[in-house]
Amino acid sequence: MATPPMPPPRPDPAHPGPSIPTTMQAVQLVGHGGLEQLIHARDVPTPQPAAGEVLIDVHACGMNNTDIWVREGAYGSDTDPAAVSTWRRGRSTLTFPRIQGADIVGRIAAVGDGVDETRIGQRVLVDFSLYHRPEGDDSLADIDYIGHGRDGGYAEYVTVPAENAHPAPEQVSDAGLATFCCAYLTAEHMLDRARLAEGERVLVTGASGGVGSAVLQLARARGAIPYAVTSAGKEAALQALGAEATVLRDAPDLVAAVESVADGPIDVVADLVAGPLFNDLLRILRPEGRYTTAGAIGGPVVDLDLRTVYLKHLELHGSSQGTRTAFRRLLGHIESGTIRPLLDRTFRLSDLHDAQRAFLAKSYIGKLVVVPDRHWEQVGAPFEHGSRDAT
Repeated sequence: MATPPMPPPRPDPAHPGPSIPTTMQAVQLVGHGGLEQLIHARDVPTPQPAAGEVLIDVHACGMNNTDIWVREGAYGSDTDPAAVSTWRRGRSTLTFPRIQGADIVGRIAAVGDGVDETRIGQRVLVDFSLYHRPEGDDSLADIDYIGHGRDGGYAEYVTVPAENAHPAPEQVSDAGLATFCCAYLTAEHMLDRARLAEGERVLVTGASGGVGSAVLQLARARGAIPYAVTSAGKEAALQALGAEATVLRDAPDLVAAVESVADGPIDVVADLVAGPLFNDLLRILRPEGRYTTAGAIGGPVVDLDLRTVYLKHLELHGSSQGTRTAFRRLLGHIESGTIRPLLDRTFRLSDLHDAQRAFLAKSYIGKLVVVPDRHWEQVGAPFEHGSRDAT
């Protein structure tokens, strides 16, 4: 039985804004599987902010690979890599129907008890992580995220903990801001885990994707020297973004190709591809080098010769999401202009199926962003046909 719509939350009389409807448009994930499991509905009850929460009028929401893998149930299990499983193996917080979408930008439309009412109307960028730990504890052992453990931003409205809604830098457009959070926070934490330092060389796989392109920029922000592994036709764009040089991922000999362009040994590999490349990536690392991964789009099950690891004294780091500290650092980079949005194009929320097809085609650089239909003309239409400059 469908839950009856709740009365809309009341905005602060001092900041009346538009009225908040009792129902909204949203795309709900109703089960694991193909695109048919994503249902566009126009009568989903508008959520109400609980104590300590805010209600956000969503203007834009970035798309991530996690959206696809969670829909497909593609995370496997510790004993069966082909098992249908969601992002938190064996301890899932995913229930259906679920509204996905982690990279949320919008304006606060209402607040719950205990939240300053003057925040209503504030433009915000959402830290998508649900930390489950107190401030100052940077452990990510039991982390979750908005769009998985609770509803996310593929909707007209979403509620989030007030502490997750950060005042947004004004110099970047809504659609541009929606490219940052998940990809860049993930990238920053990868580099934190690997302790990438000034002057070091880092090889980045999947460099044209959201996380990979973020790694290139954030490596440069640290004074490191990034090299990109990519497909033909994307080399110039990645060099303009900060790659010192590029290597084609289908090179006959990847190790030799990297050696030919890198001016010195590779200290860190930031890998988002894995699959058949994995062994070569460990061979590319210098002795005492560090490998860090936050994805496996080329295949999660790899061949590993442990002798390569122990004879070269290598470090292998798994990484996912990031800490509050890393998120604050990311906000500082956005505000200073150290990093910039890489927006390929926008899609209407009602066209989410098309957006995911485009995402899976991987023929773009940067990020795809979804915009609720009612904000399309102002927020989405300017970037419908592609623009990497979304400031």
